[in-house]
Amino acid sequence: MSYDTVVFDNDGVLVGRTRFDVLREATEETFAQFGVTDPNPDHVDDMTIGATPSDVATVSDVYNIESEQFWRTRDSTVSRAQQEEARAGRKTPYEDIDALSGLDTAKGIVSSNQQETVDFLLDHFEISDLFDTAYGREATTESLTLRKPNPHYLERALADLNAESALYVGDNESDIKAAENADIDSAFIRRPHRSDWDLNVWPTWDIDSLDDLHEICGA
Repeated sequence: MSYDTVVFDNDGVLVGRTRFDVLREATEETFAQFGVTDPNPDHVDDMTIGATPSDVATVSDVYNIESEQFWRTRDSTVSRAQQEEARAGRKTPYEDIDALSGLDTAKGIVSSNQQETVDFLLDHFEISDLFDTAYGREATTESLTLRKPNPHYLERALADLNAESALYVGDNESDIKAAENADIDSAFIRRPHRSDWDLNVWPTWDIDSLDDLHEICGA
C-alpha cells in the first residue's frame, strides 16, 4: 500500500491534548459572561465535552440564553484558554512532528476543535508550512453535527488535496470511524494516553510514532 495524501487529527496526534480542567474552567467562564455565576455542574460538564445541538438548546433554555450566541461565546472562550496553554508551554507539538517534513505526500489536518484554535496553533508553533489544508469546526451548533465520525470535514480536506489514495491518522475511535465513512484507510497512533487503549474499531494501521508513516507511505 502507498498513499499520496495523509490527513491528521490535531489534538493528541500532532500537539498535546488540553487538560479537561482547563476546558471546564473556560466553560464556567462562558456561563459567567452571561451572568450565570452558579451553573449546575452537570450543565458545565455537558457544555465542556461532547455537546450536541440539542444539549446546547436545553441548557440555553434553562438559563434564558440565546443558544447560538452562547455557543459562539463558549467556543471563543475555550479557544482562548487553549491558546494560553500553548503560550505557557503546557500544550506543545509532539517531538516526532519533525518527521512530517520528509514525508513525500500531500498533508492536511482535520480536527473537531475550533478552526480558531487550529489556525492559532499552526501559526504559534510555526508549522503551517507542513500542511496544505487544515479544517476545524466553525463556531456554530450545526458544526457539532459535523464532527467525526461524520466525514464532512475530512471529505472537504481530501477534495482540497485532490487525494486519490489517502490515510487518516488519529487517536480516537471516532477518527477511525470517520476514515471508514470517507472510504479511506486509517492509522491509530498510540500516544502515551492511548498506549494501552483497547480499540473497538479496526484501523488499517496501528502505529507508535509519526516516524512510522515513512515506511507505511513508502511501502
